[in-house]
Amino acid sequence: MTPLAGLIAVFLLGISLIAVVNAFTFIRLRKAPLESGQRAESTGELPLVSVLIPARDESGVIGQTLQSLQNQTYPQFEVIVLDDGSRDDTASVARAAIEGDWRFRVASGATLPEGWIGKNWACHQLSQLANGDYLIFTDADVRWEPDAIAAVMAVMVHTQAAGLAVWPTQVTVSWGERLVVPLMALAVLGYLPGLFVHHLPFDSMAAAVGQCLVFQREAYRRIGGHLAVYDQILEDVLLVRRIKRAGLRLRAADATGLISCRMYSDWPSVRDGFAKNILAGHGDSLILLGLSTVFHWVVFLGPWIWLVAGWLGVGISGWPVWPVLLIALGVGARALTAATSRQRPADALLMPISVLLMTRIAWQAVWWRWRDGGPRWKGRVITQRPPPRGG
Repeated sequence: MTPLAGLIAVFLLGISLIAVVNAFTFIRLRKAPLESGQRAESTGELPLVSVLIPARDESGVIGQTLQSLQNQTYPQFEVIVLDDGSRDDTASVARAAIEGDWRFRVASGATLPEGWIGKNWACHQLSQLANGDYLIFTDADVRWEPDAIAAVMAVMVHTQAAGLAVWPTQVTVSWGERLVVPLMALAVLGYLPGLFVHHLPFDSMAAAVGQCLVFQREAYRRIGGHLAVYDQILEDVLLVRRIKRAGLRLRAADATGLISCRMYSDWPSVRDGFAKNILAGHGDSLILLGLSTVFHWVVFLGPWIWLVAGWLGVGISGWPVWPVLLIALGVGARALTAATSRQRPADALLMPISVLLMTRIAWQAVWWRWRDGGPRWKGRVITQRPPPRGG
């Protein structure tokens, strides 16, 4: 075994170990309503929950999302949709879907102020319109099973969390989706121990996806809300980090099919959606993005290249034990996180293609930075300052 192979083995064993621990310890939403003893003591009633949906050009999905929310078993909730300057008929589709349901309303967003990122401005406006004791920020393409809000609130009340990062089950259909979207689960379940998120005070031990974020209203106010991250692409991650920095309790939970989302519908939308966030996820640093790309080439693609080189008679004599072992570790880690997050474990065999697609996504982000100064999304060029020190 070469030193490089040994180093790759160490990394893959570490990822696999974290994935195994998370498979058994990660909080999962359950179909269980709040018990009567968990009701708010002051009123004897369940707390009011505000479900807040920023929507821009979402006419194709917003109707089904609102219909799924109408069937919730949790009795005390409101839903507010904010039309963020849509260029389609998002607002009219949303109003038609709610059909006069008093729990739902559609608001029109104000003009985007200079320096703000669109989604953050929409969420800030939604927080000011909300009446709930708990705020759920969710996307227009997220689907909710009937027990979903009740399950979210059961976790919030049982753990006494100030903030909850929910990981919706990702629906993937096309090959571009299948080979890229589940890598989010690999990054979270394979790189970040859930026990560290819950029990260590360091704000670096936090992760989130903006598809579903839950806050106690007072905790949201205390951390500054979306106003504190008004110009940040990864506002979801920074908000949960602020929860930790404020000394408040953060929890993360897998939605286990109760909350689901099909983020993108084809390879171009996958490419552009991930390219929008990938530089911000690396501290807005081209150097860190380059190093990350090289790391994943070495760890997940290198053993395959080594094995093929052996088959071609280059560099390996005899049975190629080490490349096969490293490939098995990489595929195993990817398959375990896929199974844990309700994805297709067999797609792990195509991990080298996934790495190449992520390289293409990284290049798209670099191209946008060079050409436009930032990523393009829904007709807007997003520019931001570097994230504040400490997240």
